[in-house]
Amino acid sequence: MVKPFVPQLVYIEPRALEYPLGRKLKKKFEDMNIEIRETTSHNQVRNLPGENDFQKYRVAKSTLVVGVRKTLKFDTSKPSAEYAIPFATGCMGHCHYCYLQTTMGSKPYIRTYVNVDEIFESAEQYMKERAPEETRFEASCTSDIVGVDHLTHTLKEAIEYFGKSEHGRLRFVTKFAHVDHLLDAEHNGRTRFRFSLNADYVIKFLEPGTSRLDERIEAAAKVAEAGYPLGFIIAPIYLYDEWKEGYRELFEKLEDKLPDYATKDLTFELIQHRFTQPAKRVIQKNYPMTKLEMDEEKRQYKWGRYGIGKYVYKKDKQEDMKETLGGYIEQHFPEARLEYFT
Repeated sequence: MVKPFVPQLVYIEPRALEYPLGRKLKKKFEDMNIEIRETTSHNQVRNLPGENDFQKYRVAKSTLVVGVRKTLKFDTSKPSAEYAIPFATGCMGHCHYCYLQTTMGSKPYIRTYVNVDEIFESAEQYMKERAPEETRFEASCTSDIVGVDHLTHTLKEAIEYFGKSEHGRLRFVTKFAHVDHLLDAEHNGRTRFRFSLNADYVIKFLEPGTSRLDERIEAAAKVAEAGYPLGFIIAPIYLYDEWKEGYRELFEKLEDKLPDYATKDLTFELIQHRFTQPAKRVIQKNYPMTKLEMDEEKRQYKWGRYGIGKYVYKKDKQEDMKETLGGYIEQHFPEARLEYFT
C-alpha cells in the first residue's frame, strides 16, 4: 500500500509566512522534524541535493515548496471545466507518461500555495462574469491535489467553499486513495470527485508511487458513500498485449465494489495515450528502463494547439479502443455518462 506523501525536504517562501496556512505548515513540518530551507520564490528552488540529474529528479519529487501563487489568471484547455484553479503544482507520483514532466521541466518539485482566500476571490470574479450560468473549476490541471491535501487541507477548504457557492462547481481527479479527511466535507453535491483508473498492468509498470487499483476503487466507494458525485477518467488508455482483458477486469472490479446508488450519476472520460517528441526525450532521461512504448512508426501525428503536435494511436486502433471501452461502460454502467473520448 502506498503511504500518504511525507516530504523529505521543505522549502518555504518568506511571503508564505504572512498567511495563516504558511505559519501552520511551517510548525507542522518542524514538529515532524523535516528539514526546512528558505527560498526567495517557489519558482526559484536551487541546490537540490543529488550527484546527477537522475538523483536530483527523485529528490525534487519528494520536496515540497510552500509558496504564494502570484498570478491568479485561471486558464484551462480541459474539456471538463471552464477554468483551472491553482492550489498546487507538481506530483509525488512517478507516472512515466505524465505530461507534467515536460511542462514542469527543471522544476519537478511539488508546490502548494497558501494564499487560498485570494484564489477564492479570483474564482468569485470568474463566477460573477458567467452568472447565472454555472462555472466549473478543475483543481488538478497541474497536480494531483489529493496526494498532498492530507498535509494542507486546501482542497477540503475549496470543497466547502464551492459547497456554499451559488454558481460554482469544483472538479478534480486523483490516483491516490488518501481521501478519509475529505469524507466529512460539506460538499452539498457541488464537487465531482474523480479517480484516474487504469488496467493493473499500466498501474504496475507505468504508475509507480501511486495507489494501486484496488485501493483507488475502495476509496471511490467511500467517496460515493459520502454523497459526492463521482467520476472516472480512464487514462491513458494504453495498448499492451492483453489490454482488452486488463480493461475488462478493471470494469468488473469497479462494478463489484461500487454501491448501486453511486452508479446513477456517474461520468467517464476516456483519454488515449499520446506523447510529443520533447516528452519522449524527457521520459527516457527520467525513466531510462521504462516499458512505455513510444514508437512513432506505430502512431499517427496529430497537430496540437500552439503548433506542438503529438503522436496518438492510428485511426483503427482508436476506433477499437473507443468501441471496446465504450462497450464495457455500457455493459457495467448503463446509466453512466461518457463525457468524451480523446
